[in-house]
Amino acid sequence: MIEKKGRPLVIITGPTAVGKTALSVRLAKRINGEIISADSMQVYRHMDIGSAKITVEEMEGVPHHLIDVLDPSQDFNVVSFKRMADCALSDIEKRGHIPIIAGGTGFYIQALLYDIDFTQTEENSSFRSLMEQKAREEGPESLHEMLRQIDPESAAAIHENNIKRVIRALEFYEQTGKKISEHNQTERAKTSPFCFFYYVLNTDRSILYERIEQRVDKMMENGLVEEVKKLKSMGCSRDMVSMQGLGYKEILDYLDGACTLEEAVYTIKRDTRHFAKRQLTWFRRERDVRWLNLPEFGNNQDRVLEFILSQLREEAGIADI
Repeated sequence: MIEKKGRPLVIITGPTAVGKTALSVRLAKRINGEIISADSMQVYRHMDIGSAKITVEEMEGVPHHLIDVLDPSQDFNVVSFKRMADCALSDIEKRGHIPIIAGGTGFYIQALLYDIDFTQTEENSSFRSLMEQKAREEGPESLHEMLRQIDPESAAAIHENNIKRVIRALEFYEQTGKKISEHNQTERAKTSPFCFFYYVLNTDRSILYERIEQRVDKMMENGLVEEVKKLKSMGCSRDMVSMQGLGYKEILDYLDGACTLEEAVYTIKRDTRHFAKRQLTWFRRERDVRWLNLPEFGNNQDRVLEFILSQLREEAGIADI
């Protein structure tokens, strides 16, 4: 037996639509686990269809954390995720259960796994407002160029349309005079306090893209337009963090007359494919990742599950039930 030391933690991640949710629930039932969602959208109430939120039936009695805990008007970021996830971890461990992180937001997973410190700076609302105004008036590329001048490493890693993260990097430099890329590199070099098993599910690109197409079609059939209409009637607008999620901003554009419904659906599918590619790029950069290429298991989830369980038994002494 290979013994690993530290608090046990299992991570089930991968690109959108690859099948993380179902596998994490099945694993939790076998190892007496509880699931912490590492998803930036499922945390919001009333945002069920566009976030592909797990249903109560799909949970199969497994406790889930960080789902349906915020209103759409509230901001959610890596700092709030880490604070809430740390609390959930403590509660799960007190019950003697195994925490399982399930979701595709790599930055959130990294922050929790290596206990990354975000307390060095505080949010500067006046600076952020100024940068947001600049983005509206001059376009997001203007902010990205500012970042490229002071921190080319961060500019290369952050897409110019990810205004929130671009502003965060600019804000960090404005407050500390240091590059956030260097800060992140230092934090990433930390040793994790966990005995962790970091699994990334992946499949053939053609299969993944087909699953994305089918998921978006199902969202439309299930009433995504009606869901966004309801959110809009509740006062939700494009400037909210929640409404910038994939699927929501495109349907808002349709409802505002900026595009046709067909164009909105096309954009959702295209941008979701691009998002999946960025997720995979992120996970390839991470340390100590265990790739689970589904075609190597005959795309059979039973075989994938048994493989994970065998590693948990052999390396951490975690017995399945």
